[in-house]
Formats: sequence, C-alpha cells, structure tokens
Amino acid sequence: MKMKIDLNCDMGESFGAYSIGNDSALMPLITSANIACGFHAGDPRVMARTAQLAREHRVAIGAHPGFSDLVGFGRRDLDATPDEIESDVLYQIGALSAFAKLAHVKAHGALYNRAAENPNFARAIARAVARFDPHLVLVGLATSTTLADAAREFGLMAHCVRAANRAR
Repeated sequence: MKMKIDLNCDMGESFGAYSIGNDSALMPLITSANIACGFHAGDPRVMARTAQLAREHRVAIGAHPGFSDLVGFGRRDLDATPDEIESDVLYQIGALSAFAKLAHVKAHGALYNRAAENPNFARAIARAVARFDPHLVLVGLATSTTLADAAREFGLMAHCVRAANRAR
C-alpha cells in the first residue's frame, strides 16, 4: 500500500478589517485546507478569496465550522445542544459550499475538542455532514474514536489526525 501524507492547515481566518495569518504564502505548501466558515473567523469575502487561492494551488478544500464565537476565536466552550450544533454546522458547511466544492469537514477549536470527548456532539456534527453530503470526509482527532464512531454511524468516511497544536 502506498503511503500518502496530507499537509493540512486551518485557513481563511481573517474577517472584516482583521488580517490573520498569511494564507497566500502558506497555500502553495499544503495539500488540504480547512476554511473558516464565518462563526469563529472568516467572512463571505475571505471565504471566497481563500477558496479561490486553494483552487489555484490544487489544494483540497474542507469546511472548518466552529462555535459562534468571533470574540473568543471559537476556543471558548459554549453551551449548546446537539440540535444547535447540528444546525450551526450544517449552516456553516452550506455557506462555504457556495464558494467551493468541499472534500471534508473538520470542526474548529472548542467544538472539535468537545466532539472528541462527547458522543452527542460528535453525532450532531456527523449528522450535519451526512445531511449535507454523505461523500464528505469527517476529520477527527486520532487520540479519540468518538468522531470516527459517529462518522461510521452516519455512513461517512472518517479521517483521524494527530494535531500538532490542540488548543483547549
């Protein structure tokens, strides 16, 4: 079996007048990008520009939904029900899909970490992804099977990654 290495990066995290990161310098170096969908970072113009940049560099595009938390950059653990998480994730995937053909979904920050620990959160994310497009890959932490189990429950392919930087 041939090994394939995916260099994945969170992108498109600027919004409004705030420029965060250097997406144009980094994009040529990666193979897949998780593009912020407007709740923790990003906005429609940033999503459009980042998706275009990814296409120019033949980088696979994934949605990077998070909690509605611009002030905390999606890193605060907000109170949300599974129904709220499902609808928020579905909304964010839909927003980014207006600008790009998606390959995967990887939750951001506190939502990502909660889904690694809470099966109800993981199922809510997986259900949203499956409702949107059952061919999308759901990305989760390699140190937890919670998202992978939820992906299988909803007929999705899961990809588990080792995070170099896991914020709490």
